[in-house]
Amino acid sequence: MSSSTPNPWRAPRISGRFWPVFMRNFMVWRKLAIPSLVGNIAEPLIWLVAFGYGMGALVGEVQHQGQAVPYILFLASGSICMSAMNAATFEALYSAFSRMHVQKTWDGIMNAPVNLDTIVFAEMLWAAFKALFTITAIMGVMLALGISHSPKLLLAWPVLWLTGLVFASIALVFNALAKGYDFFTYYFTLFLTPMMFLSGVFFPLEQLPAWVLHIAHALPLNHAVNLVRPMFMDQWPSDVAMHLGALLAYGVAGFWLALALTRKRFKL
Repeated sequence: MSSSTPNPWRAPRISGRFWPVFMRNFMVWRKLAIPSLVGNIAEPLIWLVAFGYGMGALVGEVQHQGQAVPYILFLASGSICMSAMNAATFEALYSAFSRMHVQKTWDGIMNAPVNLDTIVFAEMLWAAFKALFTITAIMGVMLALGISHSPKLLLAWPVLWLTGLVFASIALVFNALAKGYDFFTYYFTLFLTPMMFLSGVFFPLEQLPAWVLHIAHALPLNHAVNLVRPMFMDQWPSDVAMHLGALLAYGVAGFWLALALTRKRFKL
């Protein structure tokens, strides 16, 4: 690397101008807020109804850490983490790629005194907000269905917001690498889909082979589920510092890598 080329791994330079970028995305989105909400919550609610009430009627209860748990409660507490992951991922992939590459919105913003680091940071926050908005609506439906009434669910919100931040930062890595929308298929097929089945969303992990279990315990979605599921059961999660630390590590590393790759893409 020549001395005239900035180091893409340099420390982030984020200014308070991330807020106008965030609000720009919000004002565009609010025109389609209702269709967006329906689209974001329809799929997870279909999962919940089909598997929770359909399969739940056959399964009844599952053993989770030595305790019998109704399957609908087990599934709901995992699927809401999955919903946070999916909502943040879709926003940080398809919508962010449209703004970055197709519509050239990022180029237009950088004509103002807003640097690329600030734009990427704002996109991560925006995707996490979309995730939080989605899971709030889904949680409201779950409360209406009487799946859980634990007051500890209030503390699940910041964990789910953090989950959105983590997966938004990881998705922005692939956004920086993508040449077109088709590229995202690899991310969903090879990373997100296997993680959904290896993170304890649909079934307890104890029955997996030991070597698969080691992989599952390292996945970011698994850490989120381990924090949120006990709250649905009106219990406190164990190993909180370890799970939160793992999520923060994934989020920081993901954002830094996404920022470095985006800088390379823009040659900044």
